[in-house]
Amino acid sequence: MPATTALPGPADPPGPEHRSAHGTLHHAHRPGSVAASPAPSTSALPTRGRIKAHGVIERITIAPVTASPSFRALARIEWDGAHESVLIVWMGRRRVPGVEAGVTLRFEGMLSRVAGTPTVYNPRYEIFGRPEEY
Repeated sequence: MPATTALPGPADPPGPEHRSAHGTLHHAHRPGSVAASPAPSTSALPTRGRIKAHGVIERITIAPVTASPSFRALARIEWDGAHESVLIVWMGRRRVPGVEAGVTLRFEGMLSRVAGTPTVYNPRYEIFGRPEEY
């Protein structure tokens, strides 16, 4: 699924960046930019509760230096026979060693919905494979 992005103009300050599984660097949307709104979810994932899952990291988000430290990764998982995307957020960290686009990761944590997106904060995790191992 290609990301819809708004590239910064000459007067725009640097913002969060995304790196897709293919290594392409994307800039995140800025307030006031036009972005595709997410479709209503018919997710098989619970609204909230503890989950254990594994999947492939599709992209990561690196917060700018001026923002509070957090590291975000979007994981594509299979849940009850359906493919789902889950946002994984590590608060207080700018990087998580070994977590990059294309890595296979198993994680466990409390799932909640943030603006309709399934999100897990500060999960326990285990890295199973890196892109260079395939």
